[in-house]
Amino acid sequence: MSSKLEEFLQKESSVGILLMVATVLAMVCANSSLQSVYEYILNTPFEVRLGRYIHIAKPLLLLVNDGLMAIFFLLVGLEVKREVMVGQLSSRAQIILPGIAALGGMIAPALCYVLINIGDSAALNGWAIPAATDIAFALGVLALLGKRVPSSLKIFLLALAIMDDLGAIIIIALFYSGDLSISMLWMAAICLVVLFLLNIFKVERMAAYITVGVFLWIFVLKSGVHATLAGVALAFAIPLKSNRDESFSPAGKLEHDLHPWVSFLILPIFAFANAGIPLSGMGLGDLFHSVPLGIMVGLVVGKLAGVYGCSILAVKTGLAAMPEGATNRHLFGVAALCGIGFTMSLFIGGLAFEHVGGDAEAYMLSHRLGILTGSLISGLLGYFILLTGGRAVLTDKNPSPVASSPVQTAADDY
Repeated sequence: MSSKLEEFLQKESSVGILLMVATVLAMVCANSSLQSVYEYILNTPFEVRLGRYIHIAKPLLLLVNDGLMAIFFLLVGLEVKREVMVGQLSSRAQIILPGIAALGGMIAPALCYVLINIGDSAALNGWAIPAATDIAFALGVLALLGKRVPSSLKIFLLALAIMDDLGAIIIIALFYSGDLSISMLWMAAICLVVLFLLNIFKVERMAAYITVGVFLWIFVLKSGVHATLAGVALAFAIPLKSNRDESFSPAGKLEHDLHPWVSFLILPIFAFANAGIPLSGMGLGDLFHSVPLGIMVGLVVGKLAGVYGCSILAVKTGLAAMPEGATNRHLFGVAALCGIGFTMSLFIGGLAFEHVGGDAEAYMLSHRLGILTGSLISGLLGYFILLTGGRAVLTDKNPSPVASSPVQTAADDY
């Protein structure tokens, strides 16, 4: 494994631990004398006005979910673009196994949720909640296992999570957008054209892209399409290659600059703002209401069955090869870890239930309960499967997980 990729995986693992701390703090605040302060902070109104036509007024919680998470999606878009162009998803051989596994890992959990909530039209809005995987948490668990898990399987999990994120982006765009404003969509389209032209004319000054990107975010936010998609669109417009210097990657530089801010600030803030569940008045029976039960079954059973079943099917039919040094048990354990939904699941859950009427607060609490419980069970299950599964199979081959190209080297160096 390249030193840069190893450094990335270690960084993601430490982020998982930080997210755990943020989650615990949120639960403490929501279930102690700090609850009123916690809720007051999240509901603090923020307002920005630019003339008569641009007016944004949101509580802090929505500013985090619509604003800061747009930066997270910008980073996700940059990672997806790099992996598709020159990385783990750049060739048929590299994309088949994680692609099939990711597809199964989205379809099976969604089916589990739908089957359990089939009679509740409002609850069915959350069908995509258990379809997501939190790469930071999953890699954090793998880090605790050391050499019991082959490095090739960590690369498989990383590629699967990137495919999973791409699927989540498509789901948000298609199913979780509100009432559309045609005028704002036209303004957003103009911004996209400008970004496209900047790319065509090989503009490399990041300030130009960021300036247009800010206006794109505003117009997308006001259009009814979820604002985080502006971050993805901006990422795809930023050039991967430099026209002047083959050793420099504008997109790679921005990805490198954003990564610590997103990993160590934005995601923990998001977790702290969204994971606090007041448990007063709740009992064990609340876990068996249809929404949390559907999420838990989707994360624990659906993810495991979908990822492992589709992976084994692909290997047995010769469509893909087993990750080097890995056994069926290793693959089974990693499939269980894919049931750690958390960040993206919380995000999709917030979109799914923000407009369900008078029961919105009840749905918000129940989906968070299901996500936290299901993610905890999946994490423990995957950990103990891998802990008792023995060490990785030693081979004479030296896998080369990262494509060797000037652009990839530049992206890794940044």
